[in-house]
Amino acid sequence: MKFVVTLAETAEFDMYDIHTYVELHDSPERADSLLEGISQAIVSLADMPERGHYPSELDKIRIRDFREIHFKPYRIVYSIHKHEVIVHCVLDGRRDMQTLLQQRLLR
Repeated sequence: MKFVVTLAETAEFDMYDIHTYVELHDSPERADSLLEGISQAIVSLADMPERGHYPSELDKIRIRDFREIHFKPYRIVYSIHKHEVIVHCVLDGRRDMQTLLQQRLLR
């Protein structure tokens, strides 16, 4: 059974910010290619969302409401609700993930 994949507004902003940053600091072509790869990874969640693992930063504090997959170096964090996958954020894994995840997901 396929799941419906939805992007939260915060995830849409993340993708916009990623694209803008790469476009300014690398090239528009690289930004488009990167966004396409992230989008394909997100769409792939429709088939097997359970394959993602719990973010280690949240697992340490016993929060297992969220899972993640990677499109290196980006981490795509999502939750599963019945037959829907909600992507909450797309974050650069090189940043302080503990703080980012707590600020974004545990408010």
